[in-house]
Amino acid sequence: MTDTTAGAAPLTVMTVNIHKGFTSFNRRFILPELRDAVRKVGADVVFLQEVLGTHEDHAKKVNGWPEAPHYEFLADSIWPHYGYGKNVVAPKSHHGNAIMSKFPIVHYQNHDVSLPGPEKRGLLHCVLRVPGRPLDVHAICVHLGLAESHRLQQLDLLCEMVRSEVPDNSPLVVAGDFNDWRGKANGVLEREIGLREVFVNAYGEPAKTFPSRFPLLPLDRIYVRNASVHLPVVLPRRPWSHLSDHAPLVAEIHL
Repeated sequence: MTDTTAGAAPLTVMTVNIHKGFTSFNRRFILPELRDAVRKVGADVVFLQEVLGTHEDHAKKVNGWPEAPHYEFLADSIWPHYGYGKNVVAPKSHHGNAIMSKFPIVHYQNHDVSLPGPEKRGLLHCVLRVPGRPLDVHAICVHLGLAESHRLQQLDLLCEMVRSEVPDNSPLVVAGDFNDWRGKANGVLEREIGLREVFVNAYGEPAKTFPSRFPLLPLDRIYVRNASVHLPVVLPRRPWSHLSDHAPLVAEIHL
């Protein structure tokens, strides 16, 4: 990884799959609690997967359901800038990926990487303008498929997107739920587009994040290019084990 910029403040990033704001098996709606927990992390940029844009039936039946889309409710006054990518669309609801940022998002685009079958997946690409930085920071929120054959094709699509949309010298952060329990992504992304996984770089192996109560599988990742990382962490079971079935990841990134 590259050396840090002398005296520059780091960028703290977080990624978490929020399971549409419900506990496991949809037993309880916990989005307000989740918002409080995300706020306490103090991240500059938050990568969210499985975030609801709207759900008309839940809005009528669930106590405490916010009027705003969930990514706006989570962002509130803390993250004034956000981008949302609609992946799964039903007659009365839709959900997908979102990025919340304390810095301006000057452009964002959602790329549909769904393959034949019931799963709908996307890659949300946001371009962040960080004050004092000569180059914009590119951030890509990822949620890949459950089938390995689909994930490998989606990784190829991610590589193509990075090659065509991200300048070679720009800082790049790619984070999210890769569903990559067999560990195929790291080699592909480093070989093809120079991305390094922050936990592998720091500790020699990816972080185990699923299920959050007793993490066994390394499904979630943070990758960087043209940046260095200091002490990435998996957030502790309390309070996260009842807020998401994925343990969130946080990293301090130096551009």
